[in-house]
Amino acid sequence: MKDSRKEIISWAFYDWANSAFATTVMAAFFPIFFSQYWSYGADSATSTFFLGLGNSIESLIVAVCAPVLGAIADRGSYRKKLLILFAFLGAAMTAALYWVSMGLWPVAMALYIFANIGFSGGNTLYDSLLPSVASERKVDFVSSLGYSLGYIGGGVLFLINVLMYLFPSAFGLADEITAVRVSFLMVGIWWIVFSLPLILFVREPEGERIGIGTAIHDGFGSVRKTLTSLRRLKNTALFLVAYWCYIDGVDTIIRMATDYGTALGFPSSSLIVALLITQFVAFPSALLYSFFGHRIGIRRALLIAIAGYVVIACFGFFMTSVVQFYVLAICIGLFQGGIQALSRSYYARLIPEEQSAQFYGFFNMLGRFAAIIGPLLLGIVTLITGEQRYGILSLIILFVVGGLVLLKVDDSRIDEDLEAFRRG
Repeated sequence: MKDSRKEIISWAFYDWANSAFATTVMAAFFPIFFSQYWSYGADSATSTFFLGLGNSIESLIVAVCAPVLGAIADRGSYRKKLLILFAFLGAAMTAALYWVSMGLWPVAMALYIFANIGFSGGNTLYDSLLPSVASERKVDFVSSLGYSLGYIGGGVLFLINVLMYLFPSAFGLADEITAVRVSFLMVGIWWIVFSLPLILFVREPEGERIGIGTAIHDGFGSVRKTLTSLRRLKNTALFLVAYWCYIDGVDTIIRMATDYGTALGFPSSSLIVALLITQFVAFPSALLYSFFGHRIGIRRALLIAIAGYVVIACFGFFMTSVVQFYVLAICIGLFQGGIQALSRSYYARLIPEEQSAQFYGFFNMLGRFAAIIGPLLLGIVTLITGEQRYGILSLIILFVVGGLVLLKVDDSRIDEDLEAFRRG
């Protein structure tokens, strides 16, 4: 039965569980620790190259596998089983970073790649459970609840980890290095513990029961069928193009904000504070933006969030002080959770529920490929102009294109298109 309070809360807590990896590991400690500890003795250019190479390998693997993974989950009713597998893979690989010694960057990178695969693969299956947990009436709230809990959960553990790093002796730790290593272990444990509600209380959606071998075979064949389906689901295809553009800009700002702050000469402590501000502002904002979307319409709310990011890019262009950087962090937090949550729930309306894992595989594939154009655009413009400010400003192009394509999505024809699709 959809809209069960127990299932909704249990589903949303998986965001709380795995967001600790996104904040503590991906955004903060792993890049720093990789260059300063595991790559000790190597020059910075070499360290940066291998870090970028590792991220690229992981992104490519996940992007290629996501649609196939979704199709396999749909055909064999394996969504929860595969989600549990990926969650345990990600958590175990993250925790294992605790035991990697100085200089062993190949081992650290291999564990990080597998942890990322667990994180991203799990998210594909987690997203695909949304239509079976929430009805269309509640899907926006439930999606926003997940992102909201993710921001607060990831933020709480990240705050504890930062305090451990700044004041290791207060936590009975020898030094900062030990604090970071223990943080990796804590993220792995946190991930598993808070995945338990979903494992115990969220039902596997009903579907055709077939063997795993048959599901894998059919899953690869379904990818081609999904591409064909998108030709018949015009509004779905238009939304995916729009999403690819504007989420590229969003992800680029998320990934490059601290680098931009460093280029402007802001201290590292200010960058950490800004990241914490974004996390805790995004927590209530994701929920409030869901209510806002219901008042004015989800597509219109997404367009306003896109316009908000245009303002953020312009503000970043003129930014000169740490105080302004904190204001920028608040602005990002106001829109980041909302645009991510409403994009996920709006997409749920545009796809056939019985093939949700397969279609969310494509959705997450675009998410993985999203941060390609933006960083490249930012880098080229920065290289040509010699100013990162113009690189940040160039991201407006992605938001404008995304917004214009989103305007072409016809809300009034969504149900009609899906019904025609089901009839074949």
